Amino acid sequence: MTEIFFLILFAALAWLWWDSMQAREAAVTAARNACAAEGLLFLDDTVGIAAIKPARNGNGRLLLQRAYDFEFSDTGDNRVKGSVVMLGRRVMLLNLQPPVIATVHTLH
Repeated sequence: MTEIFFLILFAALAWLWWDSMQAREAAVTAARNACAAEGLLFLDDTVGIAAIKPARNGNGRLLLQRAYDFEFSDTGDNRVKGSVVMLGRRVMLLNLQPPVIATVHTLH
């Protein structure tokens, strides 16, 4: 009985790893395409997992929702954070934060 439990556990972990790799590749493609569409540089050609949790899609099916962070640049001299949220392998939200430009006010 113990062997069956460990076999099921191993299969579940293998599925989770495979599903995570598929979702990550979809997130990389979405971030790369969004950056290209905006004329931005997609830095490091990768995304990093920020959060993972169960969530339901529009049909009520339980899937894993993953949030990924990535960095992009508008000039090549700066790094700006972006994020993409995936539900399963579908992009739910993609955020390209605008660069923050500091303004200095002087008193005369």
